[in-house]
Amino acid sequence: MKQTAVIIGAGPAGLTAAYELLTRSKIRVVILEKSTYMGGISRTVNYKGNRIDIGGHRFFSKSDRVMEWWLQHMPVATTEAASDASTDQNHTRTNGAQLASFESDAIMLLRARKSRIYFLRKFFDYPITLSISTLRNLGVVRTTRIGFSYLWTALFPPKVHNLEQFFISRFGRELYKTFFKSYTEKVWGVPCDQISAEWGAQRVKGLSVTKTILHFLKNTLAPAKDIKQKDVETSLIEQFLYPKLGPGQLWELVAEKIKAMGGEILTEHTVTSLHTEGNRVVGISATDPRGASREFCGDYFFSTMPVKELVNAFDRPAPQHVHTISEGLQYRDLITVGLLCRKLAVKDPGTSNGLVKDNWIYIQEPDVAIGRLQIFNNWSQYLVKDSNTVWIGCEYFCYDSDPNWKASDEEMSALAKQELEKIGIIRQSDVLDSTVIRVEKTYPAYFGSYERFPELRAYLDGFENLFLVGRNGMHRYNNQDHSMLTAMMAVSNILEGRIDKSNIWDVNTEMEYHEKKALGKQAIEESPNGLVGHSVR
Repeated sequence: MKQTAVIIGAGPAGLTAAYELLTRSKIRVVILEKSTYMGGISRTVNYKGNRIDIGGHRFFSKSDRVMEWWLQHMPVATTEAASDASTDQNHTRTNGAQLASFESDAIMLLRARKSRIYFLRKFFDYPITLSISTLRNLGVVRTTRIGFSYLWTALFPPKVHNLEQFFISRFGRELYKTFFKSYTEKVWGVPCDQISAEWGAQRVKGLSVTKTILHFLKNTLAPAKDIKQKDVETSLIEQFLYPKLGPGQLWELVAEKIKAMGGEILTEHTVTSLHTEGNRVVGISATDPRGASREFCGDYFFSTMPVKELVNAFDRPAPQHVHTISEGLQYRDLITVGLLCRKLAVKDPGTSNGLVKDNWIYIQEPDVAIGRLQIFNNWSQYLVKDSNTVWIGCEYFCYDSDPNWKASDEEMSALAKQELEKIGIIRQSDVLDSTVIRVEKTYPAYFGSYERFPELRAYLDGFENLFLVGRNGMHRYNNQDHSMLTAMMAVSNILEGRIDKSNIWDVNTEMEYHEKKALGKQAIEESPNGLVGHSVR
């Protein structure tokens, strides 16, 4: 009889696991998805023809395996118009990947990366560079303090026990307070000294003042022309790939291929119970769209659902210490307010139409709650129905108990408009339309009971045929490519009969980039992410 894998969740990790199983084995696949859409937080929301990429997803990875996987489904467009944000398209042939004609929608565009910090009602390059504009914006006194603060830290490095100390050790206290403290605390809702340093080690990795300066000098003399950018910290990349119609386009395409290969994807199915025998999971109960309970038996089980919900779903109580840790895990939620505008009030003098070129802007201003701003025109012009308008996404981070989460859509739209006008980004009179999207448990938190997570992991890993993959499945701030790699690793373990799962947990944990990490019998490379602040990529 054919073996069966039951996968909880149709996000990047769940869909990758399904595709890998169907193409590399004869294992039958069933995916149980709670919502009606594919891609999880990597989905694309279509509002009246204007598309929202929730959190922003740059398709860039230091894993050749992931880059080739993406391009296998959506090759790079051939027409120069497809990459109008970059003049270097002809230099981006990746391992001889097949290129598509631009007439097809199923293509990747090559985009120029530009992110800046908005602080003191001014733009600062991100990562910070020692440019004339940066020094002018900071002023002599603040620049001098930053310089001496960094030198002091270099001479007398602090002990690192929390995220604040981690940032200070990399950038100096003054630069941390100027450009990192306010935004990071908006994201997490707690002071940086209450967040584990592990978050910084995972997200920032090799980025430092020295590497930023060296990259600035190198790129000034010889701009990057290779999309792989293997020798560049992830926060410093100059270009990336992006699906023509947003990230959800890729995952909808993959879902269709899974179904064409015989895989089953059941939407609006909520997992209610995991049934176990000894150290194995033997089945899952889920409610269907009508509220009826259905049973799914299987040989292998993949979970991308939040760990707290997974533990509560077991048909036998977890040990008390495991339950305590699980209940103590915390999450941050995301609200995106989409605003359709005639134009922005803020301008970039160097552009023909005045539209700022940023993919996203980090709002460091402490007098507003908004944390980050996306300009969807600059991700792909095809996300915007009318090219004469500007389509932006205003991001707010909160808990589901916060007033903003409970506010009406009208109240959140009004708040976004008021705050952006207050800091000079838009005029409220230029707003044509708005929409609000709420996403629960977007960011697994590195505080609460997180310091005891290894005990919880050990218990769950004890179920030999249960594989935790993806961001919420592992309670780890994975990017899209990291989530995919965990799924690929889990599939390889099944096919090779490997019970130890440490290689899955090793993805996105190491401080340095290692060439040719083993992914089953295929050589891949792990992908560090150096994005300070946050990303949903």
